[in-house]
Amino acid sequence: MVSCFQVENLSKSFGDLVLFEHISFAIGEGQRVALVARNGAGKTTLLDILSGREEADGGEIVPRRGLRVAYLEQSPSYPEGMTVLEACFHSDSPALCAIAEYERAIADPAGEGLPEAMAKMDALQAWDYEQRAKTILSRLNIRDFNQRVDQLSGGQLKRVALASVLISESDLLIMDEPTNHLDTDMTEWLVEYLTGSSAALLLVTHDRWFLDRVCTDIIELENRRIYTYKGNYSYYLEKKQERAVAVAAQRESEMNLYRRELEWMRRQPQARATKARSRIQSFHELEQRLRTTRSEGTVRLDVQATRIGTKIFEAKHLSKRYGDRVILDDFNYNFARYEKLGIVGNNGCGKTTFLKLLTGEEQPDSGVIEVGESVRFGYYSQQGLTFDENEKVIDVVTAIAEEVRLGDGRRMSASQFLQYFLFTPETQYSFVARLSGGERRRLYLCTILMQSPNFLVLDEPTNDLDIVTLGVLEEYLQSFKGCLIVVSHDRYFMDKVADHLLVFCGDGQIKDFPGNYSDYIEWKRDYEAARRAEESKPKPTAEPHRVSAVRKLSYKEKCEMESLEAEIPQLEAEKAALESELSSGTLTVAELTAKSQRIADLIALIDEKSMRWLELSEI
Repeated sequence: MVSCFQVENLSKSFGDLVLFEHISFAIGEGQRVALVARNGAGKTTLLDILSGREEADGGEIVPRRGLRVAYLEQSPSYPEGMTVLEACFHSDSPALCAIAEYERAIADPAGEGLPEAMAKMDALQAWDYEQRAKTILSRLNIRDFNQRVDQLSGGQLKRVALASVLISESDLLIMDEPTNHLDTDMTEWLVEYLTGSSAALLLVTHDRWFLDRVCTDIIELENRRIYTYKGNYSYYLEKKQERAVAVAAQRESEMNLYRRELEWMRRQPQARATKARSRIQSFHELEQRLRTTRSEGTVRLDVQATRIGTKIFEAKHLSKRYGDRVILDDFNYNFARYEKLGIVGNNGCGKTTFLKLLTGEEQPDSGVIEVGESVRFGYYSQQGLTFDENEKVIDVVTAIAEEVRLGDGRRMSASQFLQYFLFTPETQYSFVARLSGGERRRLYLCTILMQSPNFLVLDEPTNDLDIVTLGVLEEYLQSFKGCLIVVSHDRYFMDKVADHLLVFCGDGQIKDFPGNYSDYIEWKRDYEAARRAEESKPKPTAEPHRVSAVRKLSYKEKCEMESLEAEIPQLEAEKAALESELSSGTLTVAELTAKSQRIADLIALIDEKSMRWLELSEI
């Protein structure tokens, strides 16, 4: 495989904080590589160095001659006054520079430089770039090409920067969190685009569904070193577990050796012989190695939830709009105890507004939300907590509580609690300004959970959190003894934590879907395909002087729908009970076979009844 670039013995540190040292790897043509690491390990810094935006302390980057690189930053910025289309062409690519010159020449009343600009456009075959840019921007839901970039939201600006990278025709695309602010349709389109491109790719992403489908190789940055895996994310998880087992066994062996050598050292041997001096030196080397080898930490979110009553919240005839944009229209919903609800929908359809109405940050135009007296919200918003840059991490937490009560009744200090979130004592006493974006989000999550809420409201919690933290957050939410509402485009995460979905369809239409995110995506794809097929059929000519009545549910269909609403939860409860029995390890082979067959029958039955319920709900 022809190499795009080689990284040899690269090192970077900020003061006494060493991010990585003497790391080496290579990326070949056509490779699609994901960089995986914890928050604060130096992922963004490494991308900045590879793209030339930052200098390394040591080492060398050897690119292929003539290599064209495009970089999608985590938080892109453009000069004020620039339009969306101009921002797309704001690049060092020769073709895009030619387009920018051509646009300036056209804007000049005297047309100065226009012939030269047109000749350059011809030479670089850049005439179709503008149309390509508009097509990609439209797929990313950016349609006002003359809007100024300083009027865009952070999410819109990130999508404009993504479009600029995709049209650059570079040999290597470096992307930092490309799926942030993308909905499901955009993410699926980006998967198709990248897998169909011949460009090499190096990316950082928290979206495990996206990572599994795009990347062919994984590079893990851990403990300042690089580990490479030839395969997708699922393969990486398997091999990482094998490596963790091997490392644990090696460390245990070295600890046993250390105990024996320590006992020998305590006898104060005379170091006259060369063999004795050599053994002493080996002991000190082993001791240093064990001190510097860190065991892999994990986030532990075993926080006690405040007891919650039977009344949670009830929305009655709720309506909300901004001008002509309808968010809610006579919405009614009674939230059940211990319910775990996912909210999905395209960007701008009102998901965040709904959460703000629920938590009281905004008021509805009409209708009421009645919240139970025992409900204690923990609201994790997209904007996050605004930290004082000059405040220390430990001070941020102690300002909320000096100690935290855990689920088993134990109490721990704020400093101990921060260590559960992988904030070392050194990091706790450093300033917030030194934290990475992901570490700040982890600190924000820490400040939410330490208040022991019994109703968690999470708005895009997967953005900027590392994959390890996301995995443990999923486990915590699955066993959370309270209520949950989560908004996310991360289907991997949503499948793990949400029991059912509220689908925001736009124009105030909201549907309750009895299934997980993957089920919904599959149903939506089939439903839209069937609708397009129906629309493509020739319509019969309407008979004159006859008005067709609006289709409504018949009495029989209403009864059927009510019956389905009662049957589906019962079937799902039976399925959950059977799954618990299967994992108990107490069943005979005959019982295992019978119960496995019953689960298969239940899944088919639940799918059949859910589809029928959806058909009736569409009438």
